Amino acid sequence: MRTVDGRVAGRRGQATRQKLLDCLGEMLSSSPYRDVKVIDVARKAGTSPATFYQYFPDVEGAVLEIAEEMAAESAGLTELLEGRTWAGKAGWQTAQELVDGFLEFWRRNEAILRVVDLGAAEGDKRFYKIRMKILNTVNNSLADSISELQAKGRVDKDVNPAALAGSLVAMLAAVAAHQKGFSSWGVKQAELKPNLALLVHLGVTGKKPAK
Repeated sequence: MRTVDGRVAGRRGQATRQKLLDCLGEMLSSSPYRDVKVIDVARKAGTSPATFYQYFPDVEGAVLEIAEEMAAESAGLTELLEGRTWAGKAGWQTAQELVDGFLEFWRRNEAILRVVDLGAAEGDKRFYKIRMKILNTVNNSLADSISELQAKGRVDKDVNPAALAGSLVAMLAAVAAHQKGFSSWGVKQAELKPNLALLVHLGVTGKKPAK
């Protein structure tokens, strides 16, 4: 691990760098991204702005570091679909666990995902690539599942697996980002999951789940 000027960071330096990232992550949970300043992050970490600039070019650079770490963690989402079946009652369980895992990942990383979505929406290719990396962990596996069902004659031959998987993943991401908003519609979290899982199951298999 190196500093901005190319020097190798020692153990103490790495600890300071991580503390700065941890403090920034906490601040993003309670403050708008645009309001977070280097001096505030440094103060919260018990160090100076000069120290911050040893490890990061600016707040955005540090945010990208956190986002990259989160994107690496998102690889675990593929486990929600690997080796899973969409047949019978097991298929209904697959849909439920996919929804549960996806929503939980979004809740756990809500603050940084909000910044990633903002950057991607504004056309920043760095944030867009991170967002797509996260979505692809599910999208690619889901498209493969639909292709397999199609090859077995269980999904209509006119279906485009990539288009269908992409639509379902975009829906999951939109719902995941709007989880808190459902309460204003009188929808409880416990009611959201099974209904979203129903849509996913219908989308993948074209059939109502066997419960």
